[in-house]
Amino acid sequence: MTHNIYLYIFVMAAVTYLIRMLPLALSKKEITNQYIKSFLYYVPYACLAAMTFPAILYSTASLYSALAGLIIAIIAAYKGKSLLIVALAACIAVFLVERILPFLS
Repeated sequence: MTHNIYLYIFVMAAVTYLIRMLPLALSKKEITNQYIKSFLYYVPYACLAAMTFPAILYSTASLYSALAGLIIAIIAAYKGKSLLIVALAACIAVFLVERILPFLS
C-alpha cells in the first residue's frame, strides 16, 4: 500500500512539471499577442484570489463576521490604506461582530 503513495507523488510531480515546462518548450519566440500577454499578467492574481477567498469565508466562527471583515478590508484597500491597516481593520471588524452576534441571537 505504501508503495502506491510514492507512485502518486511521482505522478503528481511529473504532471506539475509538464504543465510548467511545456509552454516554455513549445514557444520559442516572444509572445506578441496583447490578449495573451494580458491574460498571463493577471493569472497570478486570479490564482491568489481563488485560493484566498474560500479561506476568508470559513476562517471565523460565523459567516457574518467573515463577511464584515472582508467588506471592511475591501473598503480600506480601495481607499489606498497600507496592508497593515487593512489587516488590522478587518481583524477589528471580525472581533467586534463576533462579540455582538451572541447578543443578537
